[in-house]
Amino acid sequence: MRFKLGLVLTALILGASALPVFAQSPGLAPMHGVAMHGDPKYGPDFKNFDYVNPSAPKGGVIRQGVDRGTFNTFNPYTLKGDPAAGLAFLYESLMTSPQDEAFSEYGLIAESIEMPEDRSWVIFTLRPDARWHDGKPITVEDVIWSLETLRKKGRPFYRYYYKDVVKSERLNSRRVKFTFSETENRELPLIMGQLPVLPKHYWKTRDFSATTLVPPLGSGPYKIESFVDGRSITYERVQDYWGRSLPVNVGRYNADKIQYEYYRDATVSLEAFKSGEYDFRLENTSKVWATGYDSPAFRRGLYKTMEIRHESPTGMQGFVFNTRKQIFRDPRVRQALSYAFDFEWTNENLFYGQYTRTVSFFSNSELASSKIPSKKELEILNPLKGQVPPEVFTKNYLPPSTDGTGRIRKQLRQARGLLKQAGWSVKNGKLLNVKGVPFRFEILLISPAFERIALPFARNLKRLGIEVSVRTVDTAQYRRRLDGFDFDMVVSTFGQSLSPGNEQRAFWGSDAAARQGSRNLVGIKNPAIDKLVDLIISAPDRQSLITRTRALDRVLLWNHFVIPQWHLRNFRVAYWDKFGRPAKTPKYGLAFDSWWVDEDKSANLSSKLAGSGNEKKY
Repeated sequence: MRFKLGLVLTALILGASALPVFAQSPGLAPMHGVAMHGDPKYGPDFKNFDYVNPSAPKGGVIRQGVDRGTFNTFNPYTLKGDPAAGLAFLYESLMTSPQDEAFSEYGLIAESIEMPEDRSWVIFTLRPDARWHDGKPITVEDVIWSLETLRKKGRPFYRYYYKDVVKSERLNSRRVKFTFSETENRELPLIMGQLPVLPKHYWKTRDFSATTLVPPLGSGPYKIESFVDGRSITYERVQDYWGRSLPVNVGRYNADKIQYEYYRDATVSLEAFKSGEYDFRLENTSKVWATGYDSPAFRRGLYKTMEIRHESPTGMQGFVFNTRKQIFRDPRVRQALSYAFDFEWTNENLFYGQYTRTVSFFSNSELASSKIPSKKELEILNPLKGQVPPEVFTKNYLPPSTDGTGRIRKQLRQARGLLKQAGWSVKNGKLLNVKGVPFRFEILLISPAFERIALPFARNLKRLGIEVSVRTVDTAQYRRRLDGFDFDMVVSTFGQSLSPGNEQRAFWGSDAAARQGSRNLVGIKNPAIDKLVDLIISAPDRQSLITRTRALDRVLLWNHFVIPQWHLRNFRVAYWDKFGRPAKTPKYGLAFDSWWVDEDKSANLSSKLAGSGNEKKY
């Protein structure tokens, strides 16, 4: 999995120069990169990724907006505080993943990787010129300290993600070995490649678990230049960045400065963009995309909008049930509530028909289940009979649909039937259980933009006798409540990669259900699902990974853990006309870090603005 947690924890590959001489493991040659299955795309002599411009000019400023919230820490690795945007620029990991492969990694801090056929251990050899911003070398001690600190003091995710590492060894001043507790998980060497490496000597006199607004020591292409507490942060490119000439970095990190401005909400942020307060924006709201960008500046061509197609899995976004709550433990209840969400009406009236209904946790990829199970899938599913819903074996999952008119009496009748089976009945307009307790719950939101989706859903539920409140809270409260599972229902997304693996335990694993801060928002504790996740992790090749993932997908869908919403297969981008971009876009990402500020376009834009009385310079 290409792991993302607010920051991108990836890195680089060996260039054209020969590997240095060092003692190797018997019979094993050091490799410049590694793929989850098969061979990596790029050979040991590659010069740059295919989707960058190796001659991209350096310079200029890129300004971005953060639609809501604030920040109060520069440490993104713990539960405490709200980390600032852009902190990924400060840190490097042992390896990095390109955006045009399903799951491969190439050396960044590590110049090479060694591992046996069974992948029971991995050795990384660090680059001798890898440096912290204070000039000190990145050491094996830093690597081992980072792993242990993240597992002990970092977000709960890290303890789970790296739990199979049973031994860390310093082999010499540049070589570090990790030994694993199991050999079936072929992803473990790549998981270790994603390890963010932190400076032991810097944190020696500081409390890693505390929030901090002291700019930390990093090793990446940028460092913090300045900030206004909770409102803005500016990064400056490190002129002597040790990794600037590595093939994985050529053509990337082109701006001299990157700025993030925080805004009260998405509406204020959009108006700031249109007035030129910042110059690049990814749009997530269909109504805004359809109607919100028209302005005199847009009609003059000063800023542009563009849709960029991608082939990345879109995962699952939906109304997520917290099955820790008694009212949502019965799958018939969860299924019943799905009949009250009218996607077709929502898409037509609120989204301008822009979205596709999601019918898989691995949508927009070959990993998604469809039709009825194949023979190979049934070989996996049949041993689980009696432990998973019977529909898994004979039916293709499709969420309830409507004619889009908003009249859903037929769907609500089906919902009432399921609720009656589950022991709920309507009295005096209220849905009650056998004890006379009314059915009521809260939908917790982080953005006011989602209220227009949740409120019609709540009105339909009211027709079933269900009392629903819709509550929008600030970022800090939302995060605290999710970390402590203090919610009934939320709108959330389970992002997926093209190579699912260890992270599936964090999403669906029984061990994660009670772990504060885990991604198992649903609260799933199901041995059959644990078994399917283990099979995905131990998949020996690509085809078996696809088959096993489709089997898991079916079981998740037929348990009705979420009410699926929608997905989009394009990046919706708005930007002021000051950028150059490579001719090729990678299949699985936007690769915005490969764009650059075009000097001629910037001068032309500034000239046009000056002619209209606006003194902004680009």
